[in-house]
Amino acid sequence: MRGIDWPRVVKEIRGIDWPRVVKEVQQRKLMAGGAIALVAVALVWLISGFWSPNGAVAQSQREGRSRTVPVEVAIAVKKKVPVRAESLGTVTPMASVAIKTRIDTEILAVHFADGAYVQKGDLLFTLDSRALEAQLREKEGTLARNRAALDGAERDMRRYTELIAKGATTQLNVDNSTTQANVLRGQVAADESAVENLKVQISYCTIRAPISGRASMAAVKIGNFVRPADSTPLATIIQAAPVYVTFPLPQRSLPGLREALAAGSATIEAVVPGDTRQARGQVSMIENTVDATTGMVAVRATMPNTDEVLWPGTLVTVRLTLREEDAVTIPSAAVQVSQTGSFVFVVKEDTATVQPISVARSIDGESVIAKGLSGGETVVTVGHLLLSNGTRVAVRDAKAGA
Repeated sequence: MRGIDWPRVVKEIRGIDWPRVVKEVQQRKLMAGGAIALVAVALVWLISGFWSPNGAVAQSQREGRSRTVPVEVAIAVKKKVPVRAESLGTVTPMASVAIKTRIDTEILAVHFADGAYVQKGDLLFTLDSRALEAQLREKEGTLARNRAALDGAERDMRRYTELIAKGATTQLNVDNSTTQANVLRGQVAADESAVENLKVQISYCTIRAPISGRASMAAVKIGNFVRPADSTPLATIIQAAPVYVTFPLPQRSLPGLREALAAGSATIEAVVPGDTRQARGQVSMIENTVDATTGMVAVRATMPNTDEVLWPGTLVTVRLTLREEDAVTIPSAAVQVSQTGSFVFVVKEDTATVQPISVARSIDGESVIAKGLSGGETVVTVGHLLLSNGTRVAVRDAKAGA
């Protein structure tokens, strides 16, 4: 019904003198059905005027065919296009260390800022070691005393050994001196072990970074008493570069990924929401089984992350490029969808023609065409609403910012 001048139709219907019509019908003694038939005939007569070859609808169709619609266009290009799979992945650190104390003591100093990047071997915490140092001095004194006693016992043993050879002493004295020397040797060994143990415990009072990475905020500050049994670590260090990106991949893409890994063509791009930068890396591992419940296989990629674009725990968009192949591409804005499938308007000699197509996939705002275009065609990207098959068009420049 598009194109009918409804205001004019209504105006003409309203212009009919209905009381006169009814009066004439009554005067001629016609039945009520005849009056209704007369009204219907009048309506048909009015509407037929608009649907006749000389009516308003025909006139509108002629105007639609004769008018020119401004459109924006693009050229279908045949080029190398990556075969890509996209998924959501999670950034996970390669190493994470929870810093905890090994002794019961008090914190004397914190040597890093919350969230700072620390190098392996950097001093993090200093703990109170005075009690251990006092015990160490005591054990060192005991060790020195027992070493002196051992020296005396060894001298007695040598003297009795020389005298027994001359018959100037008894064998009992030799045996006793030997036993005393052996006992003192055991005590000296025990003292040396106790001294080493205390030195190790004192070393626990100086906590250094076991790996290079990003430190968390310190859970405790100066003056807090800490124990090995505490469930909360003093701090956590996470290796920020390189990192892993783990993501699921449908099992239908697994053969292509394995072929790409064998050919060395598989690359990874990770995009963080809200960040225009991209992190690149390589696939380092494919899980050895496919999850039977979901049909997905876990894939892990190693990302250098030297500029720390990827933050551990972040959800990222992963683009896995398997290979490149030749294909025809057009802007996705040119693709239209109808009940019969996808199509585009192809412009030739200033006339838009409907061309059915088949879209293989979309990538970076472009649609890869499986069939329907061979490359070089001019397709409409803006102005589809006013087009039909055979409409004349005028190509205009794209608007700024489009």
